[in-house]
Amino acid sequence: MADRYELRLPALRIRQGQKYIYSFAVDGKRIHDFATVSRVHRDDANLKGYQRPEVLTHIRAIRRYLESDGPLLPNAVVFAFDDRVQFEAFSEKSAVDYSSIGELVIPIDESIPEEARPAWLVDGQQRSAAIRDADLAEFAVAAVGFIADGEEEQRSQFILVNNTKPLPKGLIHELLPDTTGHLPPAYARKQLPAQIMTRLNAGPRNLKGQPFAGRIATPTQPDGYIKDNSVLKMIENSLSDGALYQYRDPADGSANVDKMVAHLVAFWDAVQTTFYDPWQLEPRKSRLTHGVGIQSLGYVMDALTEGFNVDELDDLDLTGQLVQLLPYCAWTAGTWAFAEDDIRRWNGLQNTPSDIRLLTGHLLRTLR
Repeated sequence: MADRYELRLPALRIRQGQKYIYSFAVDGKRIHDFATVSRVHRDDANLKGYQRPEVLTHIRAIRRYLESDGPLLPNAVVFAFDDRVQFEAFSEKSAVDYSSIGELVIPIDESIPEEARPAWLVDGQQRSAAIRDADLAEFAVAAVGFIADGEEEQRSQFILVNNTKPLPKGLIHELLPDTTGHLPPAYARKQLPAQIMTRLNAGPRNLKGQPFAGRIATPTQPDGYIKDNSVLKMIENSLSDGALYQYRDPADGSANVDKMVAHLVAFWDAVQTTFYDPWQLEPRKSRLTHGVGIQSLGYVMDALTEGFNVDELDDLDLTGQLVQLLPYCAWTAGTWAFAEDDIRRWNGLQNTPSDIRLLTGHLLRTLR
């Protein structure tokens, strides 16, 4: 029968506002007995996990260091515990009222699957993997833990803990829609655009009426070919001063995400219908799916649809309007004729503010 027991670790409980954190030491070889590394993935349309995949070269480098003479890992690993983990104070009295000494009691059940363990590794994934694999009998590490209210709080803490590190932006964009709690202002501003983008990207590619489904490259859609940042910027532009602004309540900042998504789908479905072949190609083969094309056509969407509710878009005949652009676009071959003295090869446009303005002006003048 599988073992069930308690791991008891001396710990310092520290009060921060209305919450507690726990500072303790633990043998790094024991971390995977009670903790799971929740790697980001999607189950249908729902985001699961939050950790980046293991970086094997980094793990090997840490392992070599650990197996050398005199290794030292002074940075604490960070755990998010569920309510199965308890703290037992040695005494109710303490020299200061914000900290007390006791034991952290972590239940271990070897019969449960990894994802059901009582702790999640928020920071220290590579270090813990290196210690696990190293040729060492034991290696104690400093640790900090907190008891989380749910996976949303764990994601929030994961972003905050990694805020000063070079976290992949694509991973942050995946996490933001399902994150609650305080976020740095730069991330908070991207939360709504990221939520909209996630909705646009849901489902398999080539779904009828869902032009972006499966095409935006993210950690959970690695086969996507349109850069997530290009789509985010297009959405942000429209939210701040374009067609999507009408679906926000200026009083409380709330948003009708369903209408925003439907509005985007209506326009970009017309784009896909009009420029079907260029829409199927990756950015190096098509300037339509390149950042310059996505953002410029986003401004075209605002010009054609601003002031029209999503229920009125069918009356605009968006496909009929976009068809007028066909003779003047060089998404995959030929040249762009912006002026008599400004002729560019099809791939001569870059994702820069000046080229985005140039292409936007060209498309809007043609439509007028």
